[in-house]
Amino acid sequence: MVETDKKRDTIIEGAIKRFIHYGINKTTMNEIAEDLSVSKPSLYYYFPDKNSLVLGVIDKIFSDYFELIEKENTSIILLGDKLLSFIEIGHRFFQKYYMLHLSGGSPDSSLNSEELKSHFMKMKEKNKQFHAGLFQEAINNGEIAETDAEKTADLYLDSLAGISSLCILHGNKELFPSKKEFKAMLEKQINLSRIFVKGLK
Repeated sequence: MVETDKKRDTIIEGAIKRFIHYGINKTTMNEIAEDLSVSKPSLYYYFPDKNSLVLGVIDKIFSDYFELIEKENTSIILLGDKLLSFIEIGHRFFQKYYMLHLSGGSPDSSLNSEELKSHFMKMKEKNKQFHAGLFQEAINNGEIAETDAEKTADLYLDSLAGISSLCILHGNKELFPSKKEFKAMLEKQINLSRIFVKGLK
């Protein structure tokens, strides 16, 4: 069982490397099998089709993301500081996985599987609920004024996503944005977060 999990993780890591470099749409299962020097039957044993592999990739990326922000959440006290830390983490993930276009509402515009869309939306919902918990905690502590924590989290995350989408638009979805564009995106998200928290006090 442990060996099976290890093999599955190795395939996911290999898929992520190729997806990052070429994008999901331009990557085939055969190429992933060749990269990892595994037989196609072996690859299809763990992932029957490309959609199931993309699901595995999404799970891995979001699992790593949530692990990091939950760790940061326990070590930082103030809401504003927490949000800034999460923006930094999100920014690193955005840069690393840019070619997957995970912030655009689906993993790739060419992959229109309802299962993929549904799974991706579940991850977004989990992130919203996590942030709603942060806002509610800050309300309970008297750090910010009474407000609807869930609606506030929704508005906050949508605002950050809007800035990310502009970066993707700037990069034309095919070209990798420049360091200057990534830096500008990060600065806008940080400024937005500071203004947002200030307005809640």
